[in-house]
Amino acid sequence: MGMRRYLVVLDMDFLAADEEFDLEPINYLVAQQEQGPLEAVVLSLADTSQAKLPGMEMLLGAGIGKMPIAPTPRHDIAAAAEHRMNLTVRHLTSIGCQASGIISDDDDLVKVVRSEAARHDYTAVMLLTRRPHSSALARWLHLDPVHRLRRSLRHRLVLFPLGPDAPHPVLPS
Repeated sequence: MGMRRYLVVLDMDFLAADEEFDLEPINYLVAQQEQGPLEAVVLSLADTSQAKLPGMEMLLGAGIGKMPIAPTPRHDIAAAAEHRMNLTVRHLTSIGCQASGIISDDDDLVKVVRSEAARHDYTAVMLLTRRPHSSALARWLHLDPVHRLRRSLRHRLVLFPLGPDAPHPVLPS
């Protein structure tokens, strides 16, 4: 069996995600690693939505003569994404994974993940994000990013906390 490749998609610190999800992400990777060598590719998402002021906020600010506070410059957002990626790569390397990372500043989560998953043959795609995925209506209609990714990635999409339909490791007997 060759090297298995896992895509770890995150917009939050991996250790914070691990704590938030009761160590499931790291335990999942450790269990996968027990089956043989694996490579983890960390896809760090830069949240550029914070770098844009909403039009209504600009209009209201102009109306009362007070301009809204400027958003964080894009270079700070990219630096934060790079820092998060580097910390995660170091953490995964410290537990024995072969790890590398990439950064995306595209706001379209589905497009970014589908594009990366199409470029490489990933065994699984782990999604660790705090982004609001969508409205209740979009979820009900299965038009939200998670359902859209589930349709294209099927059983390869791993969400935390792990649900009953998540691909669980098959431990050697």
